[in-house]
Amino acid sequence: TLLTLPEVPLPDWAQGIRLGGRVTAEGLTFALYDAMKLATLLICVGAANALANPARLLKSLPGALYEMGVAVVVALTFAPNLIADVQRLRAARRLRGRPDRGMRGLLQVGLPVLEGALERSVALAAAMDSRGYGRTAQVPAPVRRTTAALTLGGLLGVCAGTYGLLTAAGGTYGIPVLVAGAAAALAGLWLGGRRTVRTRYRPDRWDTRAWLVTASGVAVAALLFLANARDPAALHPGVVPLTAPALPLWPAAAVLLGLLPAFITPAPENSTGTPVGTPMKEPS
Repeated sequence: TLLTLPEVPLPDWAQGIRLGGRVTAEGLTFALYDAMKLATLLICVGAANALANPARLLKSLPGALYEMGVAVVVALTFAPNLIADVQRLRAARRLRGRPDRGMRGLLQVGLPVLEGALERSVALAAAMDSRGYGRTAQVPAPVRRTTAALTLGGLLGVCAGTYGLLTAAGGTYGIPVLVAGAAAALAGLWLGGRRTVRTRYRPDRWDTRAWLVTASGVAVAALLFLANARDPAALHPGVVPLTAPALPLWPAAAVLLGLLPAFITPAPENSTGTPVGTPMKEPS
């Protein structure tokens, strides 16, 4: 026990939940392990969001997910534009000597921001409508029913297979169910793409570097899954009794494969097609 905090009494139906009380070294270590897992997930998602190009991602989506992909891309680009509008309006109010903090400043900044967001949404909807967005082809009813059955069954199979891989009792059926579910889901997406009528301008081809990036991620996942199946205690250090965690060598070396995209992927390009950070040439 490291210290003792004042404890808040809870009713009987909240058994297992404690607010305050004894703070133990084992509890802090367990919370630190879980916090590091969550921080790693946030870092990975943040790095992918910062380095990925939404336009290239939208080109790579199958036709069945095109509408959903457009909605996700618009949602992801809406938040940065909203933050930029807030910073721009606050800077303009400071230059004019007007308050930009407090409830009054928030209200006077929030209304123009929401108005600008509404104008951008209307302009985007008009541009998408003028380009024929949302048109669908006539697909026979049996094809639609088969697509829905394959997609739903495939997603259920992926969920059941993933659950089997994460539990000790489902290790025998986890991989076959996951593979069958993924195959059914891909078949459903392929059939669902037949109802989407759209053209591709300069389709984004997968080159050798793209395959290497994908292979590095698959290799890390497969090697860590194998390490977890062979020696789960090495990747999940215990806290009772409290011992120092050991560093498993070959799982740590497998994680280093995830650094391969840092050396083989090209620099992200801006809207003009030049790599980010390239100095602009002055006109002669």
